[in-house]
Amino acid sequence: MSPTNTEQLKDNLSEAGSHLKTAASHAGEAVKGAAGAAGDELKLGKANVKADLSDSALAGLAAAEFGGAAAKEQVDVLVDKGRDLLDSATDLIREKPLASFGVAFAAGWLIAKLARSGGDK
Repeated sequence: MSPTNTEQLKDNLSEAGSHLKTAASHAGEAVKGAAGAAGDELKLGKANVKADLSDSALAGLAAAEFGGAAAKEQVDVLVDKGRDLLDSATDLIREKPLASFGVAFAAGWLIAKLARSGGDK
């Protein structure tokens, strides 16, 4: 006897259900695999970012150390230039004391005159 239409329907639906169950299982495994891979990539990316930030902080600290030393060098250069200028002025005053006094007096008078005229306004 050949199977009835109802039996064939049941068999085909059962086979379709079995295939759907297998497909759902495979889909779940694929999602789990993708989530695991994404999680691994996220962990790797996070580790790389931390390493780059750490390297950046170390480079910044090294730059700060050199910055302090560079500032000290610049201050030393400025102090030396100031001493040279003072020595030069001292030598000029010793060579020409009268002219130096006249220039200093004239500069003082000019500054006083400018200060008084600024107060009138």
